[in-house]
Amino acid sequence: MKFEKFHIADEIKDNLIKNGYFRTTDIQYKAIPAIMNGEDVLAIAQTGSGKTAAFAIPIINSIHQYKTSKRSSGIKCLVMVPTRELAKQIGEVFAKLSRHTKASSYAIYGGVEQDPQINQLAGGIDILIATPGRMFDLISQKHVDISKVSVLVLDEADHMLDLGFIDDIESIKRKLLQRHQTLFFSATINPKIKKLAYSQISSTALRIQVSPEKMVSKNVTHSIVKVDMTEKRHLLVNFILGNPEAKCIIFVRTQVRAERVWAHLEKNEIVAECIHGGMEQADRELNLEQFRKKPSGYLIATDVTARGIDLPKVSHVINYDIPDEPENYVHRVGRTGRGFDKGTAISFYSFNEEREKLEAIEEFIQTKIPVLKVHRGHLEEPKKANITESIADMIEREETAHKLAKRRKKV
Repeated sequence: MKFEKFHIADEIKDNLIKNGYFRTTDIQYKAIPAIMNGEDVLAIAQTGSGKTAAFAIPIINSIHQYKTSKRSSGIKCLVMVPTRELAKQIGEVFAKLSRHTKASSYAIYGGVEQDPQINQLAGGIDILIATPGRMFDLISQKHVDISKVSVLVLDEADHMLDLGFIDDIESIKRKLLQRHQTLFFSATINPKIKKLAYSQISSTALRIQVSPEKMVSKNVTHSIVKVDMTEKRHLLVNFILGNPEAKCIIFVRTQVRAERVWAHLEKNEIVAECIHGGMEQADRELNLEQFRKKPSGYLIATDVTARGIDLPKVSHVINYDIPDEPENYVHRVGRTGRGFDKGTAISFYSFNEEREKLEAIEEFIQTKIPVLKVHRGHLEEPKKANITESIADMIEREETAHKLAKRRKKV
């Protein structure tokens, strides 16, 4: 369905066209009318399916039609998110879709100075996107007043509840003095989190679940390649050398692993960006922006910093480490194949250390993930592979490339 068929302001339709939104995705087609009707919504849809626009469009439209001028009379919509990067990203989406409308929006998050945020809030806004920590700080300092909020959005809701933000959510709902609409959006949700989510919405809320039988988008070709834990770094370097045009996110388990993988790539003269929770916020934002602007490149990331981030034209996702939580597999591979694009996700799988994690993922997504093997540095179908021989080939090729690079430096 085309957006022009929705009863939304012409200014929003123009913004949609200018930002490349022409036809609705399934979640947008189902959620937008329900939100415009004022219903509570619990929406589960594959990552990359356009969830942010699904709630941003009707919220902006409602505020634009309600207001008689651009002057704000208080925050009408609160969007709560688990991470700083996601707050910044959603803030950018709202800013793009609300241009030339009467609706104003702003994102606040920790890790940066609060004074510029306080100054922006003092001018008045309609839509606040926030992480819980910074939001509660500014509420306690009386710089944020949410008493007039009529729409509460929880994005990446399962992650927020899983991280223990349920008390914060309940605290916020107690501060909302008027009847409000509650919107839950997420890519995955387990039975425990679903029970918590249901406790926060009305019994008549609309439940939307798009493509529940396939948690991984059909746009993503995903597979695993068996490799010893100690040889993953060689496989990664070899993959990069064989795919110079790739734009790839490399997921690792911990901050320490992220630094080690980054150092190994640097040793092999491969330029890559890195983001993890132990870095300063300014450095994280700089590295993300550098990766975002490149037509090709490599970003090493942990789950905490990359959850929900929308980076354009990512062609590949590499699960350098199999994730501890099955849900995170869905979110990781969903960084590619977004919207109508195609993508490839490959997981480096060490049988001895990661067998139980892989089994949990396959049970969660109810799919047996295809196995690829390696022959002379190239990922191929299982029948063509000899993993023992290929690892030796990869190590030899990598060491040769490293020696040649050293010689060139001397010359």
